[in-house]
Amino acid sequence: MKSNLVACPICKKENEFFSEPTGPFCSSRCKMSDLYGWLSEEYKISEELRPDHLAEFEEMTGEDLDRPDR
Repeated sequence: MKSNLVACPICKKENEFFSEPTGPFCSSRCKMSDLYGWLSEEYKISEELRPDHLAEFEEMTGEDLDRPDR
């Protein structure tokens, strides 16, 4: 079984991916900082999604789509 430890996307501090209520972020502050990045348009999706981007997920169902360790 793989470890659920990941680096926080904002500060890189190691934490549990599924920790409640902030996972994969290490804190509410990092979670809100990420949200601000999207709302202020600092973060952007660089290209439009095409069907081939999602091909590997077509056979997945339910909980498998929500778990990075499967």
